[in-house]
Formats: sequence, structure tokens, C-alpha cells
Amino acid sequence: MNSAWINTVAIFLAAIICCFFICACVNDPKTIQELTEKKVMVDEAKNVVSYLSQQGILKAKLTAPVMNRYQADTVYFDFPNSLHVDFYDDSAKLESWLDSKHGKYFESLHKVYLWDSVRVINVNGDTMRSPDLWWDQNTKLFYTDKLAEYHTKSKQIMGGKGAEATQDLTSITFKQPTGTVLVNENGAPVDSIRKK
Repeated sequence: MNSAWINTVAIFLAAIICCFFICACVNDPKTIQELTEKKVMVDEAKNVVSYLSQQGILKAKLTAPVMNRYQADTVYFDFPNSLHVDFYDDSAKLESWLDSKHGKYFESLHKVYLWDSVRVINVNGDTMRSPDLWWDQNTKLFYTDKLAEYHTKSKQIMGGKGAEATQDLTSITFKQPTGTVLVNENGAPVDSIRKK
């Protein structure tokens, strides 16, 4: 065989192989995006009943029709279709409960963000309402920077710029409060009168 012919065939084969490599290196941008974008993992649970305890003592019971667990940069639980939580004192006695249309629990922060018709009620019937509210699991405090309403049998108080309350609603601090308080003939709030 002629060496010129062999060189021509070799060059031709090399050109065909290069074409295959070039064609193989061209990727669809959509395919590249699908392969490289961050994926958020979602686990869904229905008819959830969950208990929170610390050192073997029951602290809270959560019920929700749907709970989604998202594994993204931060792990969080989403409650898109309402939630109800019962809170217990150190003796495992019910002290208050809350209802909200939506909620999100941030696992690493130990905080819950609640929004849309949030209502907290203690065993005395004292009620706090707010369009949104945070609950800190570590401090057992509710807080908000939005309007907060607090109602008892003798008080109606609004915090125009928010409020901070203990889990059992026995201590509440309002920011820019307005409202009415029922007082006795001495001017003392009726709730503060102790019966003997």
C-alpha cells in the first residue's frame, strides 16, 4: 500500500473521530441546569400527631393535617393547612394552646413562625391574637412586631407595634399599647385583686 494513501485514510479517520468528540461535548443548556441545580428534598406526612418532650417531660403536642419536611440549606417543617399545638407545664398539665392557618418550624433555630389567624389561649380563657407570631422553643416565649390583641374577662389591650408573651400568657409586654382595663373603685385592675 502506498504510504500517502495510508496517511490520507489516517487523517480522514482522525477527522471523523474529532467530529464525534466535538458533537459529544455539546450539551443542552437545560440538561446542564437540571444536573447542576440544587435540589430540595421534600418529605410529606398527613394527619400528624407529634410530641415534644425535654428531659422526659411532655412539653407540647402538635396536630396538623399535613406536614412537609424540606431538606435545603436549612431543614424546616412546613404546615400549609393549619396546625394546633397544646403546651404543657412542668407537671404535664395543659397550660395553653394555639391555632394557626400556617406555620414553619426551623429545626436548627428551635423556632416556629406562625401566620394567618394566629390565636393563643390559656386555661383561664385569656386570648392573644396576631396576624403573625414567632414561638421560641428554648425561651418558651411568643413574640411579634405586628399588631397583637390580648383579651381577658376584664382587659382588652392592643400592642400596635407588637408584643412578647410567656407561653402560658401570664406575662405580656406590649409595644405601643392601647386598650381598656376594668378597674375597681380604688383604681386597681380587677385581675390584680386577690380573693381572700
